[in-house]
Amino acid sequence: MIEVTDLTKRYGDAVAVQGVSFRCEPGTVTGFLGPNGAGKSTTMRMICGLTPPTSGSATVLGVPYRRIPNPGRHVGVLLDASAQHSGRTGRETLELTARTLGVDAARAAQMLQRVGLPPAAARRRVGGYSLGMRQRLGIAQALLGDPRVLILDEPANGLDPEGIHWMRTMLRDFADRGGTVLLSSHLLREVEAVADRFVVIAGGRIVAQGGRELLTASAATFVRALNSAELETALAEAGLSARHCGDGAFTVAADAEAVGRAAAKAGVVLLELRPAGGGALEELYLSLTAAPQEEPR
Repeated sequence: MIEVTDLTKRYGDAVAVQGVSFRCEPGTVTGFLGPNGAGKSTTMRMICGLTPPTSGSATVLGVPYRRIPNPGRHVGVLLDASAQHSGRTGRETLELTARTLGVDAARAAQMLQRVGLPPAAARRRVGGYSLGMRQRLGIAQALLGDPRVLILDEPANGLDPEGIHWMRTMLRDFADRGGTVLLSSHLLREVEAVADRFVVIAGGRIVAQGGRELLTASAATFVRALNSAELETALAEAGLSARHCGDGAFTVAADAEAVGRAAAKAGVVLLELRPAGGGALEELYLSLTAAPQEEPR
């Protein structure tokens, strides 16, 4: 449904995205993850034809987005919830979108109800909406044309816990009915709960991608020693990536056996050795993006 091949974007001498390639298959939710400035939004804008790539290509439903006739009937896009016209009401916004797409105006009311915007909110001007309400309205616009593909950039920003749960359920249902979702988010545990595949970008390059086997491979270990400096040296000599987490302890991107062997080899006395807490996706993300990335050339 979505295929990105060697996408690169340069702004003068600066490289925002370099050689990015990945696929999003029907019936899946793909989590697109990376720190601020990593190139997520630039990549998504190139996929949607809003930013021309310097090189490479991106297709949706087998063709470049710009070549899809009436694309809103096939691809639902939400890249910036704050870009909506502040002087229109929520209902007017959706009714105008329905006319543009050529769908029944009755779908506007249906989508408002589906995303949890009650009639009173629908009659208010968008300029008075909270960020969470704008996100719900943007998702309603993305769904209005009954698309087969959703491309959403940080759609959970501003949503309360109930809203996040609703969005997660909606996206899972959309994919389970054969749709394709590309979802950018910094809410790692929410992505971990809904995504089938993960694409991690840092420094404008893809640093990891794959299915849930990535999470299994990202096992991390919490370790604390009598002498933290000796432990840090032992881990470095063993080639294990570690980060401080307070009180002389470290979280290590390796299983407990590898950490224990490294400490034993160096004669380091351990006080604690156990699987690290937190989600597997969080550990994977931190291990891949914490180290400074080499600047693209």
